Amino acid sequence: MYSERLSKGLYMIDLNPAGFDSLVASYVLRASKVAIIESGPLASVENLLTGLEEIGVGNEEVNYLAVSHVHVDHAGGAGALLRHLPNAKLLVHPRGAPHIVNPRKLWAQTKQALGRIAEMYGEVQPVPEERIITATNEMNIDLGEGVELEVLDTPGHASHALSFHEKATKGIFTGDAAGIYLNEFDVLMPTTPAPFHLEKTLTSLRLLLKMAPQKLYYSHFGATYDAIKKLRACVAQLKLWSETILGGMRDNEDFAGIYGRLLEKDVSMKQVADFVDKHVVLNDMIRRDVQGFIEYFKRYAFGNQYVRT
Repeated sequence: MYSERLSKGLYMIDLNPAGFDSLVASYVLRASKVAIIESGPLASVENLLTGLEEIGVGNEEVNYLAVSHVHVDHAGGAGALLRHLPNAKLLVHPRGAPHIVNPRKLWAQTKQALGRIAEMYGEVQPVPEERIITATNEMNIDLGEGVELEVLDTPGHASHALSFHEKATKGIFTGDAAGIYLNEFDVLMPTTPAPFHLEKTLTSLRLLLKMAPQKLYYSHFGATYDAIKKLRACVAQLKLWSETILGGMRDNEDFAGIYGRLLEKDVSMKQVADFVDKHVVLNDMIRRDVQGFIEYFKRYAFGNQYVRT
């Protein structure tokens, strides 16, 4: 079983790419129309199709495939998936659309950044331009029966990042805008690879808080029902990491030194350190997250003026 019913008309599918469970999720909203949030990578398209079958959604019933951004683990399989969904359109940020129509440059950059993990996820698949709807801030997608998705522009993790607000149940599909959620431990972890932008991320989190959600649906991974608490914790964690990494940079520390500082100061990360260290994907992610902060501060200068409330 890949699928799990979260509430009436809302399902989560564990995409289980390359056998990694609880890593990448897609969500299915079913009303008069059907929307999928996140295609996931190419490696898990068959698992997503199996999940649709498990919840009784026919491929021809799907109207929308919404992706939070075009990184390989969120949208890499969109082109392949859409070949199975004859009536679906892809909702994607205007900045991301050209890279999913012609993903050659995106895939080259992905391989450079992720190496073997990129190959594990599979090559980013192109989407025909005529099947794309560019999703802009505050656009509303009406699925009928009182179910509506509002598009939120939430840059920071990426310049082309979106979140999706489901108004009826006060839930937000966050993509990577609010970090990742290790649901087995109830622990948050930043996702800040270069070219991460701290100020834009914090602004996006303030927007999500302003929406006063009750539920968050993380692409990595799962649902949480204490949304405000989690968003505030994400803000606090980003500020803690900012201050800690800046301290390490001022002392000319390498990754090991900076990561050691983080484990001393971030109690939640210390709790999951062994799990992260042994996890192929998360171990790689944490290194890129620290590097994302380093490159951000090198570009925008050392200074606590970039760690604002």
